[in-house]
Amino acid sequence: MHHHHHCSPPHSNAMNPSNHTSASSPSAAAGSSFYRRLHFVEHVQILELLLALFVFIAIHAIRQGKRHGLAVWPVLGMAPSLVAGLRGNMYEYISGVVCRQNGTFWFRGPWLTSLNCVVTADPRNLEHLLKTRFSNFPKGPYFRDTVRDLLGDGIFNADDDTWQRQRKTASIEFHSAKFRRLTTESLLELVHARLLPVLEESLRASAAVDLQDVLLRLTFDNVCMIAFGVDPGCLRPGLPEIPFARAFEDATEATVLRFVTPTCVWKLMRFLGIGPERTLRKSIEGVDEFANEVIRTRKKELAADDGCQRSDILTVFARLRDEEGRPFSDKFLRDICVNFILAGRDTSSVALSWFFWLLHNNPDVEERIVAELCKVVSERGGASDGEELVFKPEEIKKMDYLQAAITEALRLYPSVPVDHKEVIEDDVFPDGTVLKKGTKVLYVIYAMGRMEAIWGKDCREFRPERWLRDDGRFASESAYKFTAFNGGPRLCLGKDFAYYQMKFAAASILYRYRVRVAEGHPVAPKLALTMYMRHGLKVNLLRRDEAERRKCLAKYYG
Repeated sequence: MHHHHHCSPPHSNAMNPSNHTSASSPSAAAGSSFYRRLHFVEHVQILELLLALFVFIAIHAIRQGKRHGLAVWPVLGMAPSLVAGLRGNMYEYISGVVCRQNGTFWFRGPWLTSLNCVVTADPRNLEHLLKTRFSNFPKGPYFRDTVRDLLGDGIFNADDDTWQRQRKTASIEFHSAKFRRLTTESLLELVHARLLPVLEESLRASAAVDLQDVLLRLTFDNVCMIAFGVDPGCLRPGLPEIPFARAFEDATEATVLRFVTPTCVWKLMRFLGIGPERTLRKSIEGVDEFANEVIRTRKKELAADDGCQRSDILTVFARLRDEEGRPFSDKFLRDICVNFILAGRDTSSVALSWFFWLLHNNPDVEERIVAELCKVVSERGGASDGEELVFKPEEIKKMDYLQAAITEALRLYPSVPVDHKEVIEDDVFPDGTVLKKGTKVLYVIYAMGRMEAIWGKDCREFRPERWLRDDGRFASESAYKFTAFNGGPRLCLGKDFAYYQMKFAAASILYRYRVRVAEGHPVAPKLALTMYMRHGLKVNLLRRDEAERRKCLAKYYG
């Protein structure tokens, strides 16, 4: 109980001012001043009582914090601590709490709000949640209602049958040879005809370029080709503003705001058509306009059916029939495409941005990647011209160290840092946490990369070697320790595609350029559905010449 002992000195000091005041004030006009004094003393004593009460409550709240991870205030719950976190790096803040609490804590929101939830980063709990009792933990109505305006009934926020059906179709499609060809060819075209020329332009003008922005444009064009079979053309010299891309970004941004706004507030704003809700409605109109236009043209093509050879997701779903033998509605097709764009756009580009930033801070890793690229090239039969070197799919497959380095970046900076589920019926986590029906569960993927219990003492270090076996081959970890691609039945469908895309882009850039983050550029994550860099990633490019490549090769494979 020594806590109270600490607080007694302030109390005794606090008493003194009032004593002095009453003693030292001159008693000239006895009558009126006496009453004034009495009044004043009463005020001081009430203030003192309030202060003492506040100190007592604060101590209680903070001692609760020792047990529960965050200070628990009456009425406000843990909200005040959350505000403290929002000012800095929220993800780091939550990770700190989760680690101190051995992987799980209850977040208690203000009274009468729906902000109560279990926050966890314990691999045992994750396996329970994502696999063992998968059906007991859907995304849930709270998540669905919040994102439905943008995502409709797409795979990202659907549960049960809707989800199952889309998942199955997409899964079959993703593994078809035709689809593989579409993805590799569209990516090659984009990287060589657009990405490299844009980077080359910035190098010639020796101007800094926002690499995150450039990569977002790359993945957006790429994912639109795959989802819609259409190229919006974001990644062009001069980096033009594309209305559809703009609308899509604004819509995502406004949807995220809902998660930090009390439900009744945003629903009222939506009803009145004001604030962010107005932006959301406008931008969703922009998204729909684009989507519906594409769907109309595609359906015409399919009706004419001149052996339409397309293999994009839209074409595949447009050819399908539901249980009653009817084609899917345009709205449903739109939902599917918008979901795939959301899933495929931010994730790879944001991961690559963190990857390049980590390389900037770990030059030895960069050298080793370059050495691997050179080794792969040297194994080709015949000479290859350095300038227009194009990596082949089977060469990308051989790049184990590059895969390890990208995976290590995802361990520290997972593109989706936090995800969310709801409990259908009472349950208990393997670590003993009791879950009541309707509880929300947040699992913090970001925190997992920072837990010594999972990754050892060096968990905060960027060390690609931890992903390599003795023979130098890449070896992956359990999806419940490394959850960047989720796990269980909802494991990321585009995982292989994402790795191919990230490896191909990274290899093509690193073979030609050294990427240096601009002096003094601030790097911090933004609070969004994905782990954006808040200020982008301003970089300067330097040409990498043959001599330097040879030096790297000699150093590691000499």
